[in-house]
Amino acid sequence: MGSESAHKRVVQGKIVSIAGDKSPVMLVERRVVHPKYRKIVKRFKKYIIHDEENKAKVGDVITAIECNPISKRKAFKLKEIVTLGVSE
Repeated sequence: MGSESAHKRVVQGKIVSIAGDKSPVMLVERRVVHPKYRKIVKRFKKYIIHDEENKAKVGDVITAIECNPISKRKAFKLKEIVTLGVSE
């Protein structure tokens, strides 16, 4: 076996809210083919991300990488901010 760690999932999505300190909520959208109607439909899932430096703001598009569980619902860390959201 090598010293490399196992493959980590990387997800990209948009910050929709802030759940608490260092915990933004990211919405990930994926498109799948409906099994019966053969139409492309959107599926959504929310992830709570660990952001150590509180850099992510609502509206930002970010990528997150899987990590060891930090709490009951947090198992992803902020990897990078792809685009900044509209600041008001």
